[in-house]
Amino acid sequence: MPLTRDQITIRAAQELRDGYIVNLGIGMPTLVANYVPQGMDVWLQSENGLLGIGPFPDDADVDPDLINAGKQTITARPGSSFFSSADSFAMIRGGHVDLCILGAMQISQEGDIANWMIPGKMVKGMGGAMDLVAGVRRVVVTMEHNAKDGTPKIVRACSLPLTGRRCVHQVITELCVLEMDEGRRRFVLKELAPGVSADEVRSKTEAELIIPDHVATMQI
Repeated sequence: MPLTRDQITIRAAQELRDGYIVNLGIGMPTLVANYVPQGMDVWLQSENGLLGIGPFPDDADVDPDLINAGKQTITARPGSSFFSSADSFAMIRGGHVDLCILGAMQISQEGDIANWMIPGKMVKGMGGAMDLVAGVRRVVVTMEHNAKDGTPKIVRACSLPLTGRRCVHQVITELCVLEMDEGRRRFVLKELAPGVSADEVRSKTEAELIIPDHVATMQI
């Protein structure tokens, strides 16, 4: 059966590695902070100037002055560092962030991402997404496989304004895990959620996919 939002982020947390500096995008990706594997030393970074985000606080431990880029209250782990937004973006643009986990409204079959605006709707701006997809070594997207009206979000070509081109390495949805094949510039179906078939993924995806004879089951 399809995964919940928490299960999607648990699966995304499996992409973390010891010693990584990781940026978590606004929305579902921020939940990854609660699922860092036990014993793993990961440094979570926020564009507004913090390296060393901890799990979300309990109600009794909320500090209204300690927030992430999405204005959510957070905690800071021992050894964390606070700095200016300019220094934060220097880290991102300088290639010092190993992994970012972002949300998206559309992903193309070549790895383009659109995640910052819908034409005609009021937006505050692109934020740090454009810098992240251009400067971070590996880009993972967590999102629902389809929009609320059922239309595909993994498409042949994005119809929404792009955040970046050919920059997404992996997509994790409630149905599956897709990994970009850099040589063929198409996503490979790597894992299926328990009870979900390759045919179901194919029917809910507009993009051309590479589907191997054997596809592993997600381990959550």
